[in-house]
Amino acid sequence: MHLDIRKILSILPHRMPFVMVDRVTELVPNEVIRGYKNVSINEPWFAGHFPGDPIMPGVLVIEALAQIGGILAYASDPFDQQGSLMYFLGIDRTKFRNPVRPGDRLDLQVEVLGHHSNVWKLRGEATVSGTLCAEGQLLASIVERER
Repeated sequence: MHLDIRKILSILPHRMPFVMVDRVTELVPNEVIRGYKNVSINEPWFAGHFPGDPIMPGVLVIEALAQIGGILAYASDPFDQQGSLMYFLGIDRTKFRNPVRPGDRLDLQVEVLGHHSNVWKLRGEATVSGTLCAEGQLLASIVERER
């Protein structure tokens, strides 16, 4: 299953400039999702991270994995998006291996490690041209939106 940006925006609550997934290229519910983010010099964080040597902040690479993981969770067990949100609860075993720079295509892969009730445990990897940039385990929960 492939998802374009219109479908991604219909699932994620995020909006520009904080959407970190441009396309989903593969999705197997309850198993794995693959997609990517095109990294552009026009993104606002590059002005200060770092002038003359722009690098995508590691926390945003992890955010990209969390967002694509949220798409996987929704596709696996759809929830009411009007009444619920998926919150990122934590990360474990996270390592940053190589920088991500403007012009890169950040490839994202997340697999389900476990799912119980409204809690998801996921494992993600972010690569550029086959080189590992970041990896880690993510924990997330689907909660009711506050009114």
